Amino acid sequence: MEPKKNPKANVGRNSSLYFAIGLALMLFLTNYAINYKTYDKSDIDIGQLNLDDLDEEEIPITEQLQTPPPPPPPPAAPEEIEIVEDEEEVEETVIESTEVDQETEIMEVEEIVVEEVEEEVEVAFHVIENVPVFPGCEKKKGNEAKKKCMSEQFQKFVGKKFDRDLAGDLGLSGRIRINCYFKIDKSGNITNIGARSPYPQLDKEAKRVIGLLPKMKPGRQRGKSVTVPYAVPIIFQVQD
Repeated sequence: MEPKKNPKANVGRNSSLYFAIGLALMLFLTNYAINYKTYDKSDIDIGQLNLDDLDEEEIPITEQLQTPPPPPPPPAAPEEIEIVEDEEEVEETVIESTEVDQETEIMEVEEIVVEEVEEEVEVAFHVIENVPVFPGCEKKKGNEAKKKCMSEQFQKFVGKKFDRDLAGDLGLSGRIRINCYFKIDKSGNITNIGARSPYPQLDKEAKRVIGLLPKMKPGRQRGKSVTVPYAVPIIFQVQD
């Protein structure tokens, strides 16, 4: 028995595509039918504006009251003038002349002496023209050599005079630093001694030692003796 249909013809080949197109079309028509609105033009009445119905605003008529000016003040009564006779006598002041006549004796004035007061001048140690000289450093030439000699002599002097047992009595250890400062006045004397460290006992001992320094040759600036501030640390190592 022979088939009646063409074997190449397949009816269900594009059925899914056709179904999708039909479904989309039906959804579009349904949405349009649901959202479609119609209006009856006969029910819309926006009304008309009638200017005659507006009430006219009545503006009240105001009248400005004119206040009369206040009356002028009454005139002041004239003061009575009393005439007094000039009976009092006025004493005249006589100014005497201060000029000296030839017959007047002129006293001699003693000579006035103006005492000169020397101004205390201080010059820093690192800028002074001639530095102070420690005893034993007189033969050194130049400021730098004299500064170095003074530092060495100061360290030797402190090493001999400082009480080394004081650090042990205080229970100190390690490296101890005491910042000392003083002034060498224009006569070469040591003044204004001060010391600073964490321990007051060491400060007191440092001041005592600096007070024992010998008299020095004062520093000079422009040929005149001046006061020179000086600062130096005292450092010693406490052996454990």
